[in-house]
Amino acid sequence: MHDLGVDRGRIAVMGDSAGGGLAAALSILTRERGGPAIARQILLMPMLDDRTTTPDPHIEPYLLWSYDDSRTAWAALLGDAAGRPDVPATAAPARLEDATGLPPAYIEVGQLDAFRDEDLAYATKLSRAGVPVEFHLHPGVPHEFDSIAFTTDIARRATADRVLSSL
Repeated sequence: MHDLGVDRGRIAVMGDSAGGGLAAALSILTRERGGPAIARQILLMPMLDDRTTTPDPHIEPYLLWSYDDSRTAWAALLGDAAGRPDVPATAAPARLEDATGLPPAYIEVGQLDAFRDEDLAYATKLSRAGVPVEFHLHPGVPHEFDSIAFTTDIARRATADRVLSSL
């Protein structure tokens, strides 16, 4: 990496939705395999838990990504293993048992997102393991709110927060 002029201390991973789950999984896999160290993980409304199947009736009418969509996506990735106990954390990061040593995390999710509870639980798991976490729960917005309504104040604030967190 040095030959490429890459500062190893500034490597970050970022992704949204399923890509956020992949970024979290890469952080876990990198730690398990011993490097190179990731300096920060930026997880935007990440899809982390194949076991999230019980709809929240308070938000279900507002979902743009439904619980059925999640079941379909997890089955596409994991096949028959989806929802079963032997799914590794490198496939579904919410399965992680020990978050010690993972890189600092910025996690954001909308209040009207099917991933809300799993993202909050993951932020808590990281924090309890001593991982610095910045968590944003954006009120009244659905999954991918920043792509759908990118000129709104809340989308602009979210983008600014992401930039500030990566400095």
